[in-house]
Amino acid sequence: MFDRILRAGKQLLAPAATAALASPYTGVPARPRVLQIVHNPPVETEGGRRLTELFGWNDPDRLARQYIADLAASSYGYLQYQIVEQITADWFPPKLDGFRYTGPGYVQAWRSRRMHEPDRIDYEAQVRAFNLIERYERGDFDEVWFFSFPYAGDYESTMVGRGAFWCNSQPVPNTGHCQGRFVMMAFNYERGVDCMLENFGHRTESIMSRVFAHHPPAQNLWNLFIRYDQVAPGGSHCGNVHFAPSSARDYDWGNRRPVHSFCDNWYNFPDLSGPGRMVDCSEWGGGDMRAHHLWWLKHLPHGPGETFGVSSNWWQYLIDPNLVQ
Repeated sequence: MFDRILRAGKQLLAPAATAALASPYTGVPARPRVLQIVHNPPVETEGGRRLTELFGWNDPDRLARQYIADLAASSYGYLQYQIVEQITADWFPPKLDGFRYTGPGYVQAWRSRRMHEPDRIDYEAQVRAFNLIERYERGDFDEVWFFSFPYAGDYESTMVGRGAFWCNSQPVPNTGHCQGRFVMMAFNYERGVDCMLENFGHRTESIMSRVFAHHPPAQNLWNLFIRYDQVAPGGSHCGNVHFAPSSARDYDWGNRRPVHSFCDNWYNFPDLSGPGRMVDCSEWGGGDMRAHHLWWLKHLPHGPGETFGVSSNWWQYLIDPNLVQ
């Protein structure tokens, strides 16, 4: 089964991102269980067509398959998400101020580009509506994926539960009674898997920043990983989600300027002693968002043992925030 997923992921990668220089993962893979919730309501005044059909937006199930395959390939076989349940939630979730779209109201707002403000979703209401805390404590899932329409008001990722911390957004309030923590992802099905990987990338930045928060500078390997040339001239490593090694500004993944980088060293983690080399944007897709994010994720350590008291498989923390102090 996983071989098929991995092959599918490789077929979806841009050519510049397919060359795996690191070793495949050889241990026991992680298989996090996902509860997938889809808000794609039919609109009676539009012949009962769902939003995806009405506006030509992406099929959530296809997006989920692509995302799962991309992360399996990027983690060298370690991360194998499983969707254990899907809920078809044929309604518009409430905003923090109590507003809730109707089908005709949403269609009119989208066509006129006059969306309701404030936009933010009521996350506490979502947690209650799907009984998420009780279901998590019962062991029904490990994380939640919401697929929703544009301006649903979700964050790209957020965290629920006791000891929850910043995960590209503040934790969901009043959920500290949950025995543990879990991540909720939100994906806009108007957009593609490239944006889904962006969401996961920012989740990665938040969690790994937390993992290394109390390490002295000489042992803060996360801060080393995210160096790019603009902030460390001649000493770039892998950059971050918005800044490739050669980027001069946000989203500048196609900057053609060659720079000296130590990015290849991360394929040999924890040995970071390599001399580095000149790299340019052709290695991460020449400006393609999905290709860059796959290239970046492929550099995350995924080996055995520990380094400075941190697992040398960083992916463990990304999928289980309960491992983070």
